[in-house]
Amino acid sequence: MKEAKKKKTPEISIGVSISALGAFSVYLITGLFLAVGFWVIHNIYFVDLISDPSLTLRLLWIIEFPIVVIIYSLLRRNPEKCSYFRAVGRSIVGLISGALINAFGAVSLGAPIGMQSLPRTIHWSFLMSVFTVVPATAVFGASWTDWHRVFASLKPTGNIEYMILIPAYGAIIGAWFGAWPMPLDWERPWQEWPVCVCYGAIGGCIVGQIVSLSLMILLRKHKNLKLA
Repeated sequence: MKEAKKKKTPEISIGVSISALGAFSVYLITGLFLAVGFWVIHNIYFVDLISDPSLTLRLLWIIEFPIVVIIYSLLRRNPEKCSYFRAVGRSIVGLISGALINAFGAVSLGAPIGMQSLPRTIHWSFLMSVFTVVPATAVFGASWTDWHRVFASLKPTGNIEYMILIPAYGAIIGAWFGAWPMPLDWERPWQEWPVCVCYGAIGGCIVGQIVSLSLMILLRKHKNLKLA
């Protein structure tokens, strides 16, 4: 008797889903915390990115990081296998790893590394890690398959992955465009590292969020048309 050969199917990561409205709520909450960070910096510490970039960036990522971890850990893959606190723990690892990667990239592209600039670079790297690496680490963990599929192959398969991919690339592209005015001889204080780069990253992340929401809505409409 011939026995049918059973083919092994690849393991698929399963997680919670989120609607476009839910994604908008996530963006709104994280955006409000970022706005609160700027308010605290301006009204309590009486500084800003131009007058004290190091303190401003440090306060921004310290305020923004907890809410990003709290929300994206709820959206983690395989919640039956990965506890909420494990997702939080790997987010902390992701924050540090992402900061190292961003710092290395910034220095490789010409960011200053003097004693005065080093704290700015460190805290900018932590803020960029919150924008780019922490959400993915909270959701995917160390799943190389998911990381490669989403960030390298650019094949997101759901709203959560659009929330991770597009704002992250938006922040990176925005930071790159924000660096353009730095070498120009306008002699403006906002040209100092990393003021314009930080504003570019925040602006790029916001644009990425808008683009991701638009894609979620369009894909939802397309899916409804196919089902009709």
